[in-house]
Amino acid sequence: MKKISKYILLFVAAIAVTSCDDYLDVQPMGKVIPETLQDYRGLLTSGYVTYPDHKSLTAVRTDELILQSDRENDIPLYQDIYTWKDAGTDYRAVSFPYANLYTVIFYTNVIINDAKGKLTDSPEKDQLIGEAYALRAMAYFDLINLFGKPYNAATAGSDKGVPLALKVDLEQNFPAASVETIYNQIISDTKEAESLLTLDKQTKGLNYRFSKSALYSLEGRIYLYMQQWQKSQDAVNKALAINNALIDLKATPVLATQYDLKESILALEINYANNIQILSFASDDLIAAYNQTTDLRFPIYFSADGSNFIIEKGVNDKQKCSFRTSELYLIKAETSLKLDNLADAKSTVLTFIKNRYTASGFTQLESEIAAMNAADLTTFILAERQREFAVEGQRWYDLRRTTQKQIIHTFGGQEYTLRQNDPRYTIPFPANARLNNPNL
Repeated sequence: MKKISKYILLFVAAIAVTSCDDYLDVQPMGKVIPETLQDYRGLLTSGYVTYPDHKSLTAVRTDELILQSDRENDIPLYQDIYTWKDAGTDYRAVSFPYANLYTVIFYTNVIINDAKGKLTDSPEKDQLIGEAYALRAMAYFDLINLFGKPYNAATAGSDKGVPLALKVDLEQNFPAASVETIYNQIISDTKEAESLLTLDKQTKGLNYRFSKSALYSLEGRIYLYMQQWQKSQDAVNKALAINNALIDLKATPVLATQYDLKESILALEINYANNIQILSFASDDLIAAYNQTTDLRFPIYFSADGSNFIIEKGVNDKQKCSFRTSELYLIKAETSLKLDNLADAKSTVLTFIKNRYTASGFTQLESEIAAMNAADLTTFILAERQREFAVEGQRWYDLRRTTQKQIIHTFGGQEYTLRQNDPRYTIPFPANARLNNPNL
């Protein structure tokens, strides 16, 4: 046990979990050996189920929330995150899900490395392995955007990233690979997935699984963060060719994050966990981002509680959301601007916001957008991302890849500051990860 604990704790945790699953053939030595398509599908389902709901934790670090300091029982779980005390001053503090994401990767590695040779060729086999590649890409994308520096083409080759594990090997050393190496692997995995996936979209109830539209959406986000504008736009265009539906909030005032509505592409993650909702309110910065009269999202996203606002998004399984069509439109608009196509960017933005504002509000914005230059429209698009994706986990990543603005949190009567371009925009590896892997 001491020898294993030198390396990555994730493999031990994953084996402990999988050895209890009924669908697996557990050999006398405790070795997990799936054999059939059903076995491997069960293993991948465990990977999906294990995917952590960590986006709430990133929201705690942003300018989106006010954490209530008077909730003594639960506040210690999150106050270090809220005040950016990443050294961990409270043993009760929640850690970002390093081990959980590597456990997901463990499941996908078993499928990618073993299922090819064991299973008979079929569209179902291709779909299964394609999903495994896509899920591994997504897990590494989250890992690198939590624990690695934001992608910068000039420095990615030397910037420290996260460990790269592509096979199940308890004896392997796991030093942190570079940001560039991790992104190259992510892209390699998406390309493998693209060659294998057979389903354009998943049916409702199974749309926690990857499909082609979900993969293209992931690729659009990856390339956006890498500032490869044309590749990002090409990917979202392929996703939009499968599903370009937007919910018109004038006609249907609902939370568009719901898994069973037409905007849903991948419904895997709970983005705003109930245990954080009961400890927090929307920040003044977040509330100020909306026109409370014309923005149809405001009364859907928020409810008043005295002088504060409770956030109604993402607190139950019905609102699981990793990708939805609204993101595709906003990525397309942003990349159009970067590709010097101002007219297309404006057209795309207008198509989107027509579904989010009252008729009079849209008319006013239509006039304002017509007069915007590229810089003004960039600001508007990023503000729309802040409004549309409130507490969905996008804000922290957006701040990392753009302005890395200064944020001030007041907690317990004291002010805490995350400076502009603060090194704490990159989260340190959790203490238990460093303990179990000295190579970090």
